[in-house]
Order: sequence, then structure tokens, then C-alpha cells
Amino acid sequence: MLRSLLGAGHLLPSAISADAGSDTSVVMRSPATFSSRIRRRRASSCSRSGKKRREEEEGEVRERDAFGTKPHKKYPVLLRTVVLTLVMISSVYICSICLKQKGFLISPNVMRVEIMNEPCRRPDIPSSELHYIHYPEPTTYNRDECACTPVRYFAILSMQRSGSGWFETLLNSHINISSNGEIFSVKERRSNISTITATLDKVYNLDWYSSSSKNECTGAVGLKWMLNQGLMRNHEGIVEYFQNRGVSAIFLLRRNLLRRWVSILANSHDRETKQLNGTHKAHVHSRHEADILARYKPLIDVNKLIPDFKQTSKWCADALQYFNGTRHIILYYEDLILNRTKLMDVLDFLRMPQRELKSRHVKIHTRPLSDQIENWDVVSQSLEGTEYESFLQSDYGK
Repeated sequence: MLRSLLGAGHLLPSAISADAGSDTSVVMRSPATFSSRIRRRRASSCSRSGKKRREEEEGEVRERDAFGTKPHKKYPVLLRTVVLTLVMISSVYICSICLKQKGFLISPNVMRVEIMNEPCRRPDIPSSELHYIHYPEPTTYNRDECACTPVRYFAILSMQRSGSGWFETLLNSHINISSNGEIFSVKERRSNISTITATLDKVYNLDWYSSSSKNECTGAVGLKWMLNQGLMRNHEGIVEYFQNRGVSAIFLLRRNLLRRWVSILANSHDRETKQLNGTHKAHVHSRHEADILARYKPLIDVNKLIPDFKQTSKWCADALQYFNGTRHIILYYEDLILNRTKLMDVLDFLRMPQRELKSRHVKIHTRPLSDQIENWDVVSQSLEGTEYESFLQSDYGK
């Protein structure tokens, strides 16, 4: 009977209980009662689910309040892959730039990074010398295997008839030194500071061709420059150029200004008369030619002599003052004549290896001044008791 009722769906079991000592009894409830209980259970379950969702939402709100950000969103795998690839490419590019970068160039109000290759940097060169060594890249030829041979810049600063021609030939006898002569004797090259610096740039870039130009392995390059060839008039710009480019100045002066004056007058006379077979020669290479030129004995105007000495002395003093802030050495012609070891001081100054220096120049005026000045008595009387009296006695000793 019980099974038939269950199968028919008229009665649903609610609870079955058994008491010890009593018959088993089945308590049956109606379908309405059962449905009501099901609804209560569903409502309780929904209530618990809603409460759980509210707790999760409150947790998210607390998280946003704590960090001030929204919860992280999950991005697609493809987007993350693209971003990672771009980051890797950017990192490789930046690293490659850093490996090539060698220095910075700073100009007024602007700083830019310039990639500079320095494959010739030599660790054996002291840091104090780096400003004075250069690695020129000529436009007219290739230095090839000598591209990493450091080059030093110099300028011989002197006055006419002070031994600069002879001194320059001595330097040019060194296999690693090239001095390109009296370049600024041409007025167009010294007309203003712009033409001067343009000429100097060409010389120091090893693009200036002359008979003294050496091969690609030149270790020191320069020129001869007279004080009256735009040097004093443009001294400010030239000093700045020397300091910026690391140019070393070699001052070659003459102590005995009377001997210099005799040489100037004799050279002017030969320019007019051309005593050597109709050719004027400021320098000679044989004793015979020197003796011919030395026959002339100038007549000196004593009224102009002392003013000229004063002007020459002032120019020399001013030049030394102007270039005092540059790297320089001071030489005197008389010292070089009497002591050739002074030339080794010049090679040391240029950081060139020492070797014997030779010149084909032959000195013209070697006799005492009393035998070389036509009006010697008048000249000697005009200088006696003055600050220039020592010029009357100074001779080379040979």
C-alpha cells in the first residue's frame, strides 16, 4: 500500500523514524507542504549567494580605495606579445647606441651626443698631452697605415733675418717633421682672421702641399710665421685658435739686434742688385756664394737705429705676453749657433725622437761687426753708453 502511494505521487516521504520497542511508523506530508519547504530552501540559497556577491563587491571597493586604481584587466595574449616584442627591440637599439657612443659635444645652450670613433687612442699617452695630439684626415690623400700616428701642431714665430730659415731647414731634416715655410708672406692669406684660420686648418689637416711636406707618417706639422705678417694685428683670434686646436708656439728671437740690422740691409741690397748671376738669394748653400754677399758693407743711418731697436724689442715683448697662455718655448739664434744641443730641446718639446739635424744653409756674415759696417765708428759712438752698447761686442766666437 505504501509503495503504491509513493509510486502514484499522492504522498511524499518526509521523515521516517523508529522507536525502540515500537513498530516502524512512516510520517507522510502533503505535496503543498513539501513545495513550501523547497521554496524556503531556494530563498535561503539565493540569500547566501547574494550576500557572498555583496562581500566580493565590497572587497573590490576596499581594494580600489586602498590603491587608488581599478582592478587589473586581463589583456589578450596577442597584445601582451606585441608589447613585449617592442620593448625588446627598443632595448637592443639603445644598447647598440651606447656601445658606439664615445663622447659628448657641448655648444652654447645646446648639448648633443655625437658618435666619435677613436680607434687610435693610445693608453701610453698621458692625459695632459691629449689636447696636443691629433689624427688628421687629409682630403687629398689617405694616411693608410699611418692613420694612427699622432700629429702635433706647431708654429715658428719669429722676425725677418733672425735665423728662422736656417732653423726651419734643421727641423725639416727630421723624418717626422714638416714645416711648410713662410705661408703668410702672401697678403691674401692674412687679410683677416677668417682667411688666417682657413689657411691654418689646411696646414694642420695635412692638406697643404710644399717641398717640405713629408709622407703620411708626419709626426709634427707647422709653418714659419713672422710677427709683422698679420700675427700681431690678429693676435687675439690667433691665440684663441692655438689654445683651442692645441698648437705649440716656438719663438725664435735674436739677441743682437745690430747684427740683425746688418743682415736686413744686406738682403735688401741684394734684392736690388742680384749679385749672384742676376738672382736674388736670401739664403745660400755654398761658402763661395756667402762670401760674395758678405762683401757688401752697409752704411747705417744712426738716427733710425735706436728707434728700430726699441720697436723690435717692444714687438718681441708684446708677442711673448700675448702668447703666454699657449704652450710655447723660447729660443735665441745665438744660443743655437753656439750650442747645437739646444736643438734637442726643441725635439723634446715637439715629442719627436732625437736625431741629428742638418741644414745646407751657409752663414753669410761671420766676421766681426767692425768689418761689416761701412761707418762703424759712427755707429759705435751712437750706441756707447746706451742699453744697446753690448751689441757692439757680441760675436759668435766662430
